[in-house]
Amino acid sequence: MKINIKATNAKLTPEAHEMINEKVGGLTKYFDNIIEADVEIGLISFHHRNGDNFRAEINLTVPGTVLRAEAETDNIEKSINEAKDKMKQELIKYKEKKQE
Repeated sequence: MKINIKATNAKLTPEAHEMINEKVGGLTKYFDNIIEADVEIGLISFHHRNGDNFRAEINLTVPGTVLRAEAETDNIEKSINEAKDKMKQELIKYKEKKQE
């Protein structure tokens, strides 16, 4: 699976790149025919009253469709984990639908 990472209004450290590759790469446990993954990480606002808000979006290209999941939290790692968990559920639903 090819993983494309894009950062909007934020700089990603090598550790963040590694974490994204590990988390998104682990989705192959739930569906092994993922063609490509597009991951976008971004800082939503710089002047929010409650601090920074981070957004993570994952788009997976699988045969026949594109699955999408996103999450917004106050921490970049939490956003990535929540988006990954949502994508896991999408993959499980897609796999069940394909088996029927």
